[in-house]
Amino acid sequence: MGPQDDRTENSEDWLARVADIRQWTQRGKRAPHKPLLLLHAIAQLHNDRVSRLVYEQVGPKLRAWLDDFGPQRAIQHPEQPFWRLQNDAGLWSVSHTVPIRPDQLSDGALRKAQAVGSLSPQFASALLDDPALMLTVARSLLLSNWPESLHTSICESVGLDLDGIEASLARQRTRELPIPERRRDPEFRIKVLRAYEYRCAMCGFDGRLDSTTVGLEAAHIQWWAVNGPDVIPNGLCLCAMHHQLFDRGVLGLTSDREVMVSAQFVGRDRAAEEMVWSLSGKELLRPRDHLDAVAEPHRRWHEDQVFRSPAR
Repeated sequence: MGPQDDRTENSEDWLARVADIRQWTQRGKRAPHKPLLLLHAIAQLHNDRVSRLVYEQVGPKLRAWLDDFGPQRAIQHPEQPFWRLQNDAGLWSVSHTVPIRPDQLSDGALRKAQAVGSLSPQFASALLDDPALMLTVARSLLLSNWPESLHTSICESVGLDLDGIEASLARQRTRELPIPERRRDPEFRIKVLRAYEYRCAMCGFDGRLDSTTVGLEAAHIQWWAVNGPDVIPNGLCLCAMHHQLFDRGVLGLTSDREVMVSAQFVGRDRAAEEMVWSLSGKELLRPRDHLDAVAEPHRRWHEDQVFRSPAR
């Protein structure tokens, strides 16, 4: 076996370890704490060649990212992933100046102990030596936890420069590794758009450029990243703006299939009124075949795990 074969085998092992990280759940709610922390650590490694993260500095950032890209919770606990990621197959380690008791873990305890986390030396070396592995790990974490509509915002928040990693990949003339994932239905988009007759189910937008549909997308109600199926009852035809707002939890659906607008949304000008606030209580457009209308389990998942309650 040659050096390239050795590196490929090693890369596949690290990809498998990342895919197997254990994520805390409460009553079925997703918890992307560890993926967000790993993405930030990879960003630091790419930018500075080291992934040293001081808890006192990164804890508030992680709390803010969880508020933005995780399920709504009254209190976020960044100390949990920062400490418990150590239990996941040699990916992470934490140093501290005084002993920390896991049964008394708290934000204050990590601050008092001057906790510092970093990617394991072996994992960091593998990522630095192989930009294909770094890019694939980052994309795998994104694809397995969030819809693609949020990936750019997440990368900007955690400081991850995917274009820069791709440039490193091109300079080394190596290819990106395949991301292990379940197969998507390539016809999902066209099926959903046809079902809604190429109109946004919320605002009715039906833009075309000559004969080509523009600005319309097929949104998953229960995200594909968390086992939402590629079927019409789990899909909505939405314009690009309302798709983004739906995935960020600004917009949601009631059990009567009416649009909800989060009371946390802020927008005072006429555009916000016309494009967002006016949707509150509006009946969702139904697909041509009413048998394919929004399925309640998927709607409930979105309300529970994505929508920013309370509704206006």
